[in-house]
Amino acid sequence: MPHVATSPNDLLDTLAPNARLDEDRLVIDDETTFRAVGIRDLAWTAAFSSDEATTETAQWLVWEASQLLGARSASIQGLYDARARGEVAGFTVPAINLRAQAFDMARIVYEAADEADVGAVILELARSEQTYTFQRPVDYATSVLAGAIAAGWRGPVFIQGDHYQFNAKKYAADPEAMTEEIRRACRLAIDAGYRNIDIDSSTLVDLSKPDVDEEQRENYRRAAELTGLIRSLETDGVTVSVGGEIGEVGTQNSTVEELRAYLDGYRRELDRLAPGARGISKVSVQTGTSHGGIPLPDGGVAEVKLDFEVLRELGIVAREHGLAGAVQHGASTLPDELFHRFPAVETAEIHLATGFQNALYEHPAFSADLHREIESWCFANAAAERKTGQTDQQFVYTTRKKAIGPFKRELWDLETKDEILAAQRRKIAYLFTELRVNGSRAMVAANVRAVEMHRPIPDSLRSAVAR
Repeated sequence: MPHVATSPNDLLDTLAPNARLDEDRLVIDDETTFRAVGIRDLAWTAAFSSDEATTETAQWLVWEASQLLGARSASIQGLYDARARGEVAGFTVPAINLRAQAFDMARIVYEAADEADVGAVILELARSEQTYTFQRPVDYATSVLAGAIAAGWRGPVFIQGDHYQFNAKKYAADPEAMTEEIRRACRLAIDAGYRNIDIDSSTLVDLSKPDVDEEQRENYRRAAELTGLIRSLETDGVTVSVGGEIGEVGTQNSTVEELRAYLDGYRRELDRLAPGARGISKVSVQTGTSHGGIPLPDGGVAEVKLDFEVLRELGIVAREHGLAGAVQHGASTLPDELFHRFPAVETAEIHLATGFQNALYEHPAFSADLHREIESWCFANAAAERKTGQTDQQFVYTTRKKAIGPFKRELWDLETKDEILAAQRRKIAYLFTELRVNGSRAMVAANVRAVEMHRPIPDSLRSAVAR
């Protein structure tokens, strides 16, 4: 098992002789061993050390290693700009939410990407997922970058903050306080190295208003304000890719009129707040899906009627406004035979989360004892979330995601995880093929610049080395 260090010096001793410090810089002397062994010790220490200075040291070392080894956090903005100009087309970028086993899942994503010459893939985490998976932005970025290093990856790493969403009830009670929550989330994400953030103020849409502009006003007003904030936080010359949203997932399908009202209003508001600022690069729409799928009484998932023509029409309008196109949420539980249709209608991006969680929990190799522990945890800790009439299977299906954080170490250390990860990798490779991103690495390299950016050595590490 990987070593979880107890102090900064313990961590440096564990890495030697493969890596060392030379004054304030990391030096990697044996790249092969560092990628195979050292990076695992760093990932496990960052995730599970109980000592704050040691955690901070591990996070810094992973970031510095990513800069040295060419697996740098990057913005997908350049690729989406090229798509908006019509220079590239015919593919859909998968954005995969890594709720559980983040290090190993990132590793197999980039192993599969390397094998199929894929460059266009995003790894993301929703703001809500941060809480129940015990992954702050810095934790998630560290796990993703470490996984990319372990995979031998060299190229841009697109880390995305997904669904930085307004709570409508909180907003109604105190708009400024709710907006400040999202501002803070954006700051933390950018500080952690995220260069892609999706702002979801679609929850503020008010369908009781007299026209579509009024319906979308709070949505586009807050999206523009947060875009302006993000632009002010860009200190490394990189334009963060910002996404917007017009239709909350699980509600009625979006329309062309709604999209035009949102995009036109957003541009007016952004020009007022930050004249000349770059706007959003994509927009999420509702086409008939729901997050996590709709569980049936026996624990299965209901079939979804997804309207691909809505995606096609809204994508055209989005590109007319200088965006890469429309984004599809809540798609990971769809039947496999549907995925080839997303690039056929020029869907810019597709978000995939619950399907990979389900594939973990429901794999035959998943520990039966751990499964029972997680179910018991759900009944003991999530009972308040049980809806009237839900069967036990439906209740567990909808709440077991909340156990990912409390059981984080058990899931990372799962004895049978290699067999489960092999199945996850096959699904990822299948999605790469169906979404037509195989061979996209050169296209990404031509349009994306992954800037090298080193961070100051933490004071706690400097002090430890000086002793």
